[in-house]
Amino acid sequence: MTLRSALLSVTLLFGSLLPAWAVELVIVEQPGCYTCRLWNQQIAPIYPNTEAGQFAPLRREELRHKPEDLTYARRINFTPTFLLIEDGQEIARLEGYPGEDFFWWHIEKMLAENTAFEGSTR
Repeated sequence: MTLRSALLSVTLLFGSLLPAWAVELVIVEQPGCYTCRLWNQQIAPIYPNTEAGQFAPLRREELRHKPEDLTYARRINFTPTFLLIEDGQEIARLEGYPGEDFFWWHIEKMLAENTAFEGSTR
């Protein structure tokens, strides 16, 4: 067995064990966005450790570079915009950053109304 085929076997074996996130929270941001910076200071460090962050991992995208693997329901005009994505399709959106307390309420409400999320509701 060559090194290349061995690496391919390991990748195929362990690649299938990695979680395939069906639900993601996508933040669409742009350089110089003040409220994006505020969100990154207040929420980004703790988001992955929350129930919402465990259920819908964060993905970052730039406003001017729409990824090919995502389908947005409509054009994004404001940053930050938070998209709840399921299997590559937008299912809900929060435009802007309403501050720390309202952010959690909106995100958990979006998750509860559009997915099987059963986390805490603030």
